[in-house]
Amino acid sequence: MRTSEFVDLIAKNNVTYIKLLRTDKYNAFVREMAMAFQDALKSCAENDEVRAICIVGSGKAFSAGQDLAEAIDPDNGLTIGRIVEEHYNPIIKLIRTIEKPIIAAINGVAAGAGANIALACDITIASEQASFIQAFSKIGLIPDSAGTFFLPRLVGFSRASGLMMTGDKISGQEAYDMGMIYKVYPEETFEASYIKMAEKLASSPTMAIGLTKRALNESAYNDLEKQLDVEKKLQSIAGESHDYKEGIAAFLEKRKPNYKGK
Repeated sequence: MRTSEFVDLIAKNNVTYIKLLRTDKYNAFVREMAMAFQDALKSCAENDEVRAICIVGSGKAFSAGQDLAEAIDPDNGLTIGRIVEEHYNPIIKLIRTIEKPIIAAINGVAAGAGANIALACDITIASEQASFIQAFSKIGLIPDSAGTFFLPRLVGFSRASGLMMTGDKISGQEAYDMGMIYKVYPEETFEASYIKMAEKLASSPTMAIGLTKRALNESAYNDLEKQLDVEKKLQSIAGESHDYKEGIAAFLEKRKPNYKGK
C-alpha cells in the first residue's frame, strides 16, 4: 500500500518495509513525505499482522534529511522550528514508542535528519557503501531529530561532538567500528541481510521485544533502583504472555517455538 508518491509500504512475512521513494532527491524530506512517513509508522503500529518494521531508502540514499528548498521557501509558512516540531519530532517519538522492533537499513547516504532518524531506530545496519553525515553545522544549524540525544549515547561525548561540529562524513564501516550501528554488510549481500534480520525479528517473541524497548527507553532517565523496578514490572508482564509459555514448552519438547507476539 503506497501512502503517497514518496512513501511505500511493502508487507511480507509479518514484516512491513517502509520505503522512501523520493529517489531523485536522495530521499530528502518535504512536508508531504514527512506526513506520509508518520502515517506509515502509525499504520504499522495499529496492525497486529505487522511484527517488525524495516525502513529503507530507494536509489543511492537512505535519506539526505530535509529538502532545503522547502525550508527556505518564503511562501509555504514553514519555519525551521515548525519543520522540526511537525515533521521530525513526531517521527522520532513514533519510532521510540511503537513497541515493535524497527530496523533502519542504510543503503547509501544518511545525512542530517536522515542520519538521526536512522540512529533512533532499534537496530541500525548499513551497507559498506553507506555513509553518515551530521550535516547541520555546514549550514549553521544544530542537530535535530534527537541526534543530540542518541549519538552521544552511542559513540560517546567526544566523538559525537566531533561528528556534529565538523560535519565529517563517515563510512558504514567507520560507523560500525565506533559503535554507532549494529552491523555492516557488503553491498552485494545487504538487501538479503536486512530481509533475513527483519524476518528473524518478526518470528521472535515480539511482545517481549516491545517490552525490552520500553525498558531501554526508561533506562535513559532512571537510576539503578528505579530501573530494577521497571525490569520487575515488565518481566511480570512478559511472564504472563503466550510467547513465554510457548518458549518454555518448545524448549522442553525440543521443537521450534511458534511465537505470536502475544
